[in-house]
Amino acid sequence: MAPTTLASLTTLRLGGPADRVLVLSDPTDWPDIVRAVHEQGERAPVVLGHGSNVIASDAGYPGTVVVVNTRGIAAERAADSTVAVTVQAGHPLTDLVSWAAAEHLAGIECLAGIPGTTGAAPVQNTGAYGQQLADTLDYVTAWDWQTNRLLTLPAHTCRLGYRHSRFKVEIGRWTVLSVTLHLTRTSQAAPVTYQHLAAELGVPIGACPTVSEVTAAVLTNRHRRGLLLNPHNPEARQVGSVFLNPRVTPVQAHRWSAAGCPAHRDTDGQLRASAGWMLEHAGFRPGDTVVAGVRCSAYRSLTLVADHGATAAGFTKALLRLTGRVAASTGITLRPEPTAIGLCKQPSEWCPDSGT
Repeated sequence: MAPTTLASLTTLRLGGPADRVLVLSDPTDWPDIVRAVHEQGERAPVVLGHGSNVIASDAGYPGTVVVVNTRGIAAERAADSTVAVTVQAGHPLTDLVSWAAAEHLAGIECLAGIPGTTGAAPVQNTGAYGQQLADTLDYVTAWDWQTNRLLTLPAHTCRLGYRHSRFKVEIGRWTVLSVTLHLTRTSQAAPVTYQHLAAELGVPIGACPTVSEVTAAVLTNRHRRGLLLNPHNPEARQVGSVFLNPRVTPVQAHRWSAAGCPAHRDTDGQLRASAGWMLEHAGFRPGDTVVAGVRCSAYRSLTLVADHGATAAGFTKALLRLTGRVAASTGITLRPEPTAIGLCKQPSEWCPDSGT
């Protein structure tokens, strides 16, 4: 039997073979997964959901990869209009958001259409249109490979920030198995704070449309920007935004805002500038080829698309070319957002010194 390739497990469709791939579909099978990993003499495996934020090495990964494919939502009234919703880690996030809209539960409607699993959401502190998972996260149930125990981690211990969490710092230590959110049963969503979403809805900032209206508007806007991963769309081989919006000083924010670059404060109060604007300022436009086989999306420069003949090495080369051009033209260093697998000695959030 041919080995499973990481290309078949990621949205970029890049990556060589993994030594072993284990699929978790039933939560009760988790002890068997742990046993199988330890029997191979490994401390921890690489864990994937839908692989929608991953760049995997062309050489593959010389170890065990666990694909979390568990599904299921359980809801329980907590207090007043609050509902505690526990979701299995492999459940598609976009399906969870659609379910919440149908149930008139507010709190995650702006996360509609984001690819990936619910279990990956606290790792990235997934967010969009002014909303993030930290707004509603109650706790995470996760396996600690360091102590070989199943633990419940309250939201405040997850150290969630802008596209950040303890899971991204303590790489390889945790496997999220379920996520519990506190959602609000209401006919109205939270006030709209994001201008693009307000424009899509045709309402002023601060308006409170229904949860379903916000969910539909977010999906429409993401479709317009090429961010819905339709497998039949030539833009589908992507990982969404390839760079975080960079932190900037007040002086930098003033300078680049005057030049037209959007700047804002993130949920941590840090000033950030638009990575997409900086890419265009550096000369990269939608549709532009960055390296052979890798181009900017036809919709936006901040998304890179892998075309026929693309490789993981080429994709990382494209990221380095983009960061180099932006640094040369602005003095600001962009930080790649996707997780790297097999590009360094161990899985990591990013490998700036990997040489690839």
